[in-house]
Amino acid sequence: MYLFVLSVIVLSMDKLKKQFGAIYDQCINKIYRFIFIKVNSQEVAEDLTSETFLKGWKAFKKASNPHIYKIDNPSAFLYQIARNLVIDYYRQKGRVQLVSTDSVQIADPRLDLEIRAVANSDMEVVRAALENINDDYREVIVWYYLDDLSIPEIAKITKKSEGAIRVMVHRALDSLRSQLDVTGEVKEV
Repeated sequence: MYLFVLSVIVLSMDKLKKQFGAIYDQCINKIYRFIFIKVNSQEVAEDLTSETFLKGWKAFKKASNPHIYKIDNPSAFLYQIARNLVIDYYRQKGRVQLVSTDSVQIADPRLDLEIRAVANSDMEVVRAALENINDDYREVIVWYYLDDLSIPEIAKITKKSEGAIRVMVHRALDSLRSQLDVTGEVKEV
């Protein structure tokens, strides 16, 4: 009887590992990019990303027992963990949050050199404009347009209503547009 119970537990744990592995594969690059944009350090971003998934795994194991709690949206749950870890990082270090997106690659590497040069030039202008907008707006733009998160997912991460997130996306775009003038150059602040 003991061996049967033990084998059931092992099989259950293997199933959990496979489920979380799929979540990890789906979210790792997005979570890393989100954290990197916030901390502007590859080493710190790697550490905080690892910690995000470690905390996520611990919570995922607990959530496998339906009597404790349930994680409805693992992606949103991981973003919330990452967001809290970034906040804790700045609290502990007493640092001012400076965001630079210089080393975030967005252009498709399969494009030919000329197209890539134009795309990179355009992205530099957008990156500079992103640095000049409100942190909450920047987060919403990254989640919605780069990470393809839905309004309900962003609402869950930020603990705001879906209506508030829709308004925030609209205002974030307006703020980004206001940073760019007609020629596509960043306005001086």
